Amino acid sequence: IIAGYVLWRQRARWFKSEFKPSNFGFLVMVGGVVLLLGGSLGAELFTSRFSLLVLLAGMVLYLAGWKRLISVSFPLGFLILMIPIPAIIYNQITFPLQLLASRVATSWLELIQVPVLREGNVLILPNYSLEVVEACSGVRSLMTLITLAVAYGYLVESRRWVRYALPVLMVPIAIVSNAFRIMGTGVLTYHFGPVAAEGFFHEFSGWIIFLVALVLMFLCHSILRRIGKGQQQIAHA
Repeated sequence: IIAGYVLWRQRARWFKSEFKPSNFGFLVMVGGVVLLLGGSLGAELFTSRFSLLVLLAGMVLYLAGWKRLISVSFPLGFLILMIPIPAIIYNQITFPLQLLASRVATSWLELIQVPVLREGNVLILPNYSLEVVEACSGVRSLMTLITLAVAYGYLVESRRWVRYALPVLMVPIAIVSNAFRIMGTGVLTYHFGPVAAEGFFHEFSGWIIFLVALVLMFLCHSILRRIGKGQQQIAHA
């Protein structure tokens, strides 16, 4: 939806670009089909999904040429973010994020005088043991926040360095937000029992923390905007 909106918003730009079909696009389309077949035969979902974008790029190149492909490069490239990251990368970053989130949450729980013992990704409280499972690693919320930051920066910000900075800032924001959620779950579990760590309260806390992360994204953009204005004023002076 976002890619389609950007494409419609910039329709004047790509209508004005040179219309010069390229036969090389046919080879790109064939390459997309080969990727689809290879990914399907090898049960590699990322490759088979990515083949759709290669096919779309080949179609634009074949029917409209290089200039129009370049003019639609952002909405086309943005679609990469709709594809889940490859399993080999996902498995490599999930467990370290689980350990990092559990370590930070443990430090914060100790800071507010909640007795806790950490063993790997398990937080042992006096009345319950919280396990920071794969779903609580924060990878999904991290990818969602990065996607939103890329779209938000492109739509509302003209300076490239701010557009690049926003997605980068989402990494620490997502990690800290996830650790805060785990800490909050630990506090509720310690005071109100295991019911606070499961069911509605657990899901609701996820939504609240995600909204907090979005607010922090807007706050970061506001700070970056003021920094940019300050630099412009110094340059003019």
